[in-house]
Amino acid sequence: MTAFADQTCAPLAPVSGCDLRVPLVQGGTVGYANFDYAASAPALRQVTDRVAELLPFYASVHRGAGYASRVSTDCYESARGSVARFLNAADDQVVVFTRNTTDSLNLLASCVPGDTVVLDVEHHANFLPWTRHGRRVVPVADTIEETVQRVVAELCSKPAALLAVTGASNVTGELLPLERLAWIAHQCGTRILVDAAQLAPHRRIDLATTGIDYLAFSGHKAYAPFGAGVLVGRRDWLDAAEPYLAGGGAVRSVTTDGVEWAPAPQRHEAGSPNVLGVAALAVACDALAALDETTVVEHERYLTHRLRYGLKTVAGVNFLRIWRDSTDAVGIVAFTVDGFEPGQVAAYLSAEHGIGVRDGRFCAHPLLARLGVDAALRASIGLGTTAADVDRLIDAIATLVDQGPSWNYGRTEGHWNPVPETRPFGGSAEGAAPCGF
Repeated sequence: MTAFADQTCAPLAPVSGCDLRVPLVQGGTVGYANFDYAASAPALRQVTDRVAELLPFYASVHRGAGYASRVSTDCYESARGSVARFLNAADDQVVVFTRNTTDSLNLLASCVPGDTVVLDVEHHANFLPWTRHGRRVVPVADTIEETVQRVVAELCSKPAALLAVTGASNVTGELLPLERLAWIAHQCGTRILVDAAQLAPHRRIDLATTGIDYLAFSGHKAYAPFGAGVLVGRRDWLDAAEPYLAGGGAVRSVTTDGVEWAPAPQRHEAGSPNVLGVAALAVACDALAALDETTVVEHERYLTHRLRYGLKTVAGVNFLRIWRDSTDAVGIVAFTVDGFEPGQVAAYLSAEHGIGVRDGRFCAHPLLARLGVDAALRASIGLGTTAADVDRLIDAIATLVDQGPSWNYGRTEGHWNPVPETRPFGGSAEGAAPCGF
């Protein structure tokens, strides 16, 4: 079907759900083709195995002398080392565990002692939190080079405490020159934060070498969907700020009229921690670090090229792109199809082909407005994606354009759905799978 049709591309790592079969609206089942890694990636098998191994030992952390508690505490604290090694964190950087990237960025926003400069292409998680001390928005240009120059001009015009940028766009996958931006920020007396939610699962990040001061990412995008995230960064701001949450675990001592707070990371980890989520995240970091970086990047580029090449042959497919001079991106392809609303296409792909993609504005409304579209489709590639999956997606889009859908679709509470919906969902039909398993 494409110029690459004679080549094969097996999954790089076993992921949970790789053998999942899903029902089709017209009857029967088909193997699920997951192109929604950018939203929530499935767990690596190593991760699910580790969680199952630890479940019998689940107990209180830092507060118990029992054996299970000691095991849980050791797993929780040793996970900091796995994350630090995965990112090659500098000696003065600490690892704080959170719920997700959004949680991490809100935590840091409570610690920043001044203005934060952001771009207008950020995910809402890296756009909305920075208003406490002042948010200054830099509109991106048509090229990365001009965008960098605009950042320089903004940082030189007025001091800023922090420059907060995406590592890889969650809409297009395009990468910014992070090491260069870190150098520029430091020349202006500014620190840099990288939202690595989309970057960390795809590319190795070296904090010590690049000079990145703070970095955040989520376990659920890095093959560890058990509710843990991480903020890694320089200690001084984290130690000086009020605790993100006030409660047990964040203190050294408490009296009726005062409190002595612990330093970071404990300062910002009050309450019973998500031991299993943190352990899962650590295993994912170790597993990703063990993969050959060149092989991972080549695998992803091959599949992304294959997808783009195939979709280009389909009339009416239009790709989204931020910068015309960008030369690198992670495995994310955003596009529209003339004559069809993105939600309608996504519903069709799911119902008739068993293919999962994301549609909408991707929590990046200012970026979609800049690109001139109300909504789009996003196909994202991960370690479990195969060439056969890519070809199925291309063929399904081509069939839609050439023949139209074979089922009726309509809006229900703002969302596109097949009409009638014949597939069973949890609680909606006898034998339904998701909720009852």
